[in-house]
Amino acid sequence: MERSREKWKQALVPLLTALVLMACVLGPEQLARCRDRSMLNEITVEAAEGASQGYRYSLNSNEKLFLLAECLNHQVLPESEQSAKTRVENEHMDYEELMGTYAFVVNRQGPSGQEITDDKIFDTCNQEIETLKELGVLPKDVRTVEPEAYSAVLYSAIDVLEPQNHMSVWRVSLSTRQQNRDKAHRLIDAYIDAATGRIYGFYVRTERTWAELSPEDMVEAWSGYLGLTGREAYEGENPLLETTPDFVKYRFPGIDEGSTIVTIGFYEGINELFIK
Repeated sequence: MERSREKWKQALVPLLTALVLMACVLGPEQLARCRDRSMLNEITVEAAEGASQGYRYSLNSNEKLFLLAECLNHQVLPESEQSAKTRVENEHMDYEELMGTYAFVVNRQGPSGQEITDDKIFDTCNQEIETLKELGVLPKDVRTVEPEAYSAVLYSAIDVLEPQNHMSVWRVSLSTRQQNRDKAHRLIDAYIDAATGRIYGFYVRTERTWAELSPEDMVEAWSGYLGLTGREAYEGENPLLETTPDFVKYRFPGIDEGSTIVTIGFYEGINELFIK
């Protein structure tokens, strides 16, 4: 009896071993087929974290300043209200002409979910004006922006050859539809980052004079406000190219090997202060 059991065990071991090997070889394939059959013609929905956002290239402040400056420098834009006639003639222009490798075009699609909307831009502008007043960049006498007196247009600043380099910019401008509108103490123009609300450039009327202003302190506060780095004084450009003798220039690193020349200046007579 014992011998019979022993022989049975000896015969069973190879059989079990063979079954285990077959299960290892064929099992996964059969399970996969069963799973495929159970999912065939069935719709399944899975939540993917961050699926709607994807990868977005983000420019830092120095790069945004460089891009905006290049785009504006490739447009034919009136610089200030020193010529009212010029502003009236160009009031309805969209400034959409593409020149060179940079474009500053009207964004007709409107703000994205991450950008300041039409109904918020004037509140944002006023908040930033107050911030710049506290920092000493803007004179205290600059008035708040009223929606009924201003226009706000959303633009896209784009490097045509490197389209991942782009930003949305709100241009807030004092309306010129009424030529006799009082411009004293007013913001004339401002270029506002549509994502952060930061003001990258402006023209304002003030009772202050150039002698009363401190450009070095202003640019230090303004560059800190924007988060700009690498500032240095710049004197390489022909001063006769400027339309005013009252200005100071600075250089900031830009994209790749490029750099941005920032000018703080003042138009005497109309008492217009600007950073461009």
